Amino acid sequence: MVKSQPHPTALRRQPKQQRSQQRVEQILRSAAEVFVEVGYEAATTHMIATRAKTAIGSLYQFFPDKLAIFHALEARHMENVMTLNRELLQSADLQRPFAEFIDRLVEAHIAYFQDPIPRVVYIQYFVAPQLFVLFDETFNRQLIEQYANFLRQWNPALPIEKSERLAETVHQCYNALLLQALRGEECKRRSRYAELKALLVAYLSPHVDPKFIDEKATKVMKCHYCQSDRLSKNGHRYNKQRYLCKDCGKQFLERTESSLRSE
Repeated sequence: MVKSQPHPTALRRQPKQQRSQQRVEQILRSAAEVFVEVGYEAATTHMIATRAKTAIGSLYQFFPDKLAIFHALEARHMENVMTLNRELLQSADLQRPFAEFIDRLVEAHIAYFQDPIPRVVYIQYFVAPQLFVLFDETFNRQLIEQYANFLRQWNPALPIEKSERLAETVHQCYNALLLQALRGEECKRRSRYAELKALLVAYLSPHVDPKFIDEKATKVMKCHYCQSDRLSKNGHRYNKQRYLCKDCGKQFLERTESSLRSE
């Protein structure tokens, strides 16, 4: 009989008491913070234990090494991101404009990646994919098929092959821009997210049933100075809408077609 091997993401010992569960949670969060600060390669279990304010022996009770900790982070991220995507796709309101859903989708991912655990796992996948045991091409294919099925809800006439090709392109571009935003300067992330929203709307709108397209919604208003889309209306001036940028704090007037042609 072949002896079954433990799953690579399984803990050495499962925490049963609340205190042990809290310790494991603190170890995982501390590991993510250390990985973000110094990188996976430079990080050590001693650094993680120190950050978690726990003895190194306590850490080894649950994790045999640094890689086991990373695999636990990977499993946590995979479970959470699959749940997030499933809930987002299932909650889509087909009575609302398509651009509104894209905005909600991107904003949900922005909020999710504020947490250091998913952020460090996501970035590490593009740096050292050989470390991963759960995220692979099979998972990517499942995700693409999920998005393709979703696109056909917005356009039932869309052929399966076409929807999968669109979903694959979106998957690749989304990852590229999201990765660039997460690895870049924080002050520039909002402009990257605005570009991501605009790209998705512009690319997918021609393939969505026209009844789901709101022409006004597809025109994403962005700050004239920093290109952020986090704006609030701030009264009128010269019979034009005035906006206040929540990121750079500057005000500007809405540009009309005539004013754009005169520039």
